[in-house]
Amino acid sequence: MPQKPGSATAASQAFLTGRRRRPSDVDNAKHALDLATAQEENVFLFVPNIIGYTRVILAGLSLHYMSTHPKYCTVLYAVSCLLDAVDGQAARALGQTSKFGAVLDMVTDRCTTSCLLCFLSSAYPSYATVFQFLITLDFSSHYMHMYSSLVTGSKSHKTVTSEVSRILWYYYNDPKTLFFFCAGNELFFISLYLIKKWENPPPIGGPFFALAPFAPEAYQSLIANMTWPQLSAILTSWVCLAKNGINVVQLWKASKILVGVDLAERARARFELEMGESKEE
Repeated sequence: MPQKPGSATAASQAFLTGRRRRPSDVDNAKHALDLATAQEENVFLFVPNIIGYTRVILAGLSLHYMSTHPKYCTVLYAVSCLLDAVDGQAARALGQTSKFGAVLDMVTDRCTTSCLLCFLSSAYPSYATVFQFLITLDFSSHYMHMYSSLVTGSKSHKTVTSEVSRILWYYYNDPKTLFFFCAGNELFFISLYLIKKWENPPPIGGPFFALAPFAPEAYQSLIANMTWPQLSAILTSWVCLAKNGINVVQLWKASKILVGVDLAERARARFELEMGESKEE
């Protein structure tokens, strides 16, 4: 006779029961393709998705000018990033939220930032490994977080409860916090780009000239000739550090969730095997 399921098995069954298919769920990929082909409403032309396509075009243009025209590149890149805050608001205001739009938004973010980091790897060869690590961390943490959200039945990767992670809950559920960290992170990378590509930027002057004599001798020249890109990089460096710390938390939590799903499914399979054997007896 099969043993009485323990607490772990009971928890696994509860979890799997909670993942039962909802009436709105699509049966398979062919069903989804048929629905997209019929197009009772054209999700591709939702306003937030059109904003998403605009972001892609602006990002592509910024990459085109990245090696030759730093000012054009910076303006195009910045506008593309700022539109990231607009598409979500438009989706909620117009009732046009969509899974396609959410993935388009995330893929655009990851690819745009990665392309800039690739450029920074060549601009700062001594730190190439650091930039490569940041690309790897960014992609892996968001991919695993997105996948763990899908397998646990979340409607959005931004739906995180405080029981899962207080850090991720505060990060994703407060739009101002999300914008602050994402914008600060991108501004740090843009600042590093401008430090290398903006030829002879004028020093800020003013109070920096006055403060320079009071600084250690090794830093007096740097402070006296401080430029806006350098100041921006200094001010946003901690934001970048914190943002990537959040990525580490996201990667770890997503990994644990996926392991939990594995354990639940393995427990369910063992339970069904034991039930089948008991019926044969």
